[in-house]
Amino acid sequence: MWVKPHPDFSPKKPLFLCILANTETAKIPNISAAGKSPKLTDYTPAADAELVETGNAISISEPAMTPSGAPTPAVLTRASMLLTGIPCIFINSGLRVRPKVPAIDINAQPGGDIRRGHAVVDAQDIYKKSAALGKKLGKLSDFVMIGESVPGGTTTAMGVMKALGYDSRVSSSFPENPLRLKNEVISEGMKQAGISFGGLKNQPLRAVECLGDPMMAAAAGLADGLNTKTVLAGGTQMVSVLAIIKHLGLNRDVSIATTRYVADDVSANFREMTDALGYEAFAADPGFGNSKFPGLRMYENGDVKEGVGAGGAMFAAAMMGFSQKEFREKAEEVCDSIFGSIIS
Repeated sequence: MWVKPHPDFSPKKPLFLCILANTETAKIPNISAAGKSPKLTDYTPAADAELVETGNAISISEPAMTPSGAPTPAVLTRASMLLTGIPCIFINSGLRVRPKVPAIDINAQPGGDIRRGHAVVDAQDIYKKSAALGKKLGKLSDFVMIGESVPGGTTTAMGVMKALGYDSRVSSSFPENPLRLKNEVISEGMKQAGISFGGLKNQPLRAVECLGDPMMAAAAGLADGLNTKTVLAGGTQMVSVLAIIKHLGLNRDVSIATTRYVADDVSANFREMTDALGYEAFAADPGFGNSKFPGLRMYENGDVKEGVGAGGAMFAAAMMGFSQKEFREKAEEVCDSIFGSIIS
């Protein structure tokens, strides 16, 4: 089994959603590796969507990889979509750079810098619009996975978790998790917003407005509106969405699927948090230690780990009966077509 526990679902109409957003938090130096430089994080979500959809990151001229040279996790999501044939719909929940592929726009503003204590404009409105969208999409599908591409999103996730009263340690796209920097940023934001640890446990959307990002309100709203079997496709960012769903009192059939790289990350506490929140968690192991591509093997050393719904995309491939080897070979094929000799 390369996804544990093994997914025992047999949906007739699976659907993959990917929420895209930007935050100014991502531009804080050394806080995110989701882009070649902090400034380029504005382009990352758009490029990720383009790559998943077309195999080419149209909005950037540079190869879609981290500063260390590991390929974007959008490669893994594209590999799964090609294998499974599951349709992928992108949702713009606050972008500075719009993707050059179709995306549903919920008219949200990009997230701010959480150090100012006010990061999301009208999280309640984003939630309501996303719930309305979820109701429509729920009529088209009996099983929905929700992924995200939000640079800086693990920091905003940890901020919201602290506001809700959880001692959450988030993962990082860097091999060395900059937890100290993240904690400093969050402390500054909490101070500016006048929030204490657990102070907003009864106001989860207020926690998003102060310390979160637009994706969180959109993902929680979608889960509410869909009201069908839903898997949050992601790591510690999606754990924060689980916490929001729980604190909103939503009784929905929701679980979470991530990569082994996040689930086994000793600097984070993914499993501890999903257990505490009471939701089922799945972890996928693509076996990249056996890959012929050095860039994919870098995932084994802690680079990237997750993103663009990669864990959920692998979960989907396993659910549809594909083996670890079949997935890995498709990921290598995608890498070869995008990067060629750059990372081989």
